[in-house]
Amino acid sequence: MPTGANAKRLLVVSGLVLVALSVAGLVMGAIGSAILPGDSFLSKPEIHLPPQAIFPADIRNQQLGLTEYDGHKSGSSAGGHESAASASSDYHKGEVHVEPLSVTKFTVTNTLLSAWFATVVIILFFVLGARKGSLIPGRFQSIVEILVEGALSSCTGVLGADLARKAFPVIATIFFFVLFNAWLALLPFYQFFGYVQDGELKAHILRSAGTDLNMPLALALISFVFVEYWGFRAHGFGYLKKFFALGNLLRLRPTGLIDAFVGFLELISELVRIVSFTFRLFGNMTAGEILVVMVTFLIPFVVTEFVFALELLVGLIQAIIFAGLTLVFLSVAVRHEEH
Repeated sequence: MPTGANAKRLLVVSGLVLVALSVAGLVMGAIGSAILPGDSFLSKPEIHLPPQAIFPADIRNQQLGLTEYDGHKSGSSAGGHESAASASSDYHKGEVHVEPLSVTKFTVTNTLLSAWFATVVIILFFVLGARKGSLIPGRFQSIVEILVEGALSSCTGVLGADLARKAFPVIATIFFFVLFNAWLALLPFYQFFGYVQDGELKAHILRSAGTDLNMPLALALISFVFVEYWGFRAHGFGYLKKFFALGNLLRLRPTGLIDAFVGFLELISELVRIVSFTFRLFGNMTAGEILVVMVTFLIPFVVTEFVFALELLVGLIQAIIFAGLTLVFLSVAVRHEEH
């Protein structure tokens, strides 16, 4: 490792390189091309909010506007050709309308592939890290142990030792799944690896699963069912008194209306968690991906790295929030007492 004068020299050279790249990014990006004569270094980005089909090929081509839709195939031959031409024309205009699939059809989207990819990476990461456990752990094993112990200690601090060990698998899975999905989506091949036709990238093979509303909704439903399961397991059907406090109302006591109204509010707040969990994660992940794409287009090179650092932090925060709120809600459900 360089020291003394060599270290200072290296620091100065690195600083000059960063400044040069920053200036080059400003000049070659969209901002510089708008001020100075010339074209932008990067082509104008296209942001596809809906997940794109990858397999099978016929559904992918339909959704990309390269073939006619099923709903147009029943017409005449001339009409069919007109529909295909219209779909192709709409695609080039950026006006392709994706029709929902019927219940008999199934497609693998780029966000689903990304979720599978993240799942495989998580499994390999922890299996390889714990495969050869030793009393004196190496670096890889130490990292895995720190992550597991940190997650377990967080669960223990909220739930207590006994319940923490029972709830830990689900809580840790939620945390690491959200975290790995967010961080893996920052890898470069997510942006350039895709389905290419006529030299143009039509659809990305991988795209962050958090930008597909289905994944945050699925995690929110898992969290909701998990919390309610433990609520019923801890209190039996008495857990419903939290939401349907009708005892005083049936006894015609004045406080009955207040208890019933408070229970109704508790029920609404319980169901609203699904919506808040879903759109919090979906909104942050989608906004982050759009921010990375736009900053890369406006000012490429160095400035983009700061956005990547911000997205690393956002991914960690979202994972902590999702798993942490599940922990807190679980603690409230298990320790709920009727007052």
